[in-house]
Amino acid sequence: MDLATLLLIAIGLSMDAVAVSLASGCAATRPAPRQAFALAALFGLFQALMPVAGWLAGLGFKPLIASFDHWLAFLLLALIGGRMIRESFRGGACRPRPANMGAATMLALALATSIDALAVGLSFSALAVGILRPALVIGLVTFVLSLLAGVAGRRFGPRLGERAELLGGLILVAIGLRILIGHLAGG
Repeated sequence: MDLATLLLIAIGLSMDAVAVSLASGCAATRPAPRQAFALAALFGLFQALMPVAGWLAGLGFKPLIASFDHWLAFLLLALIGGRMIRESFRGGACRPRPANMGAATMLALALATSIDALAVGLSFSALAVGILRPALVIGLVTFVLSLLAGVAGRRFGPRLGERAELLGGLILVAIGLRILIGHLAGG
């Protein structure tokens, strides 16, 4: 898989975490750089580990899905992207909160925003894509973008949260189409 496609997948997958980081920064009653860093680190870690888990799970299914792996990859990416697009239109007001998030809340958010990466890891396995490089890139991109979003959230969160999720969804659907068309065209 080329680096440009991998970066687009990483950006697309990170948009849930970016939207949550923006909301967290937006809701903070005072700047909380330590919390923004902790949340970004957890998001990056979970986004790096979940594709590995999906990839490992996919190894057992590979012989069973080899004839339709491109359809599976397209379907998973389209479903994930479609869900993100739908969620981007639900919106939500930025409501200030007085206290910092607890560790349990941050762990739950990291897990919830990384489930999509599990499905992408399954797609990588089906397409015989190695997992180490994608996992590292996805984790690093998620960390950096989430950290920036958490810090900038206080100022820009209300305006950018839904747009970030919409962009991520569109990117994942487009990549799914690219995989499907490439396979059907014999590429």
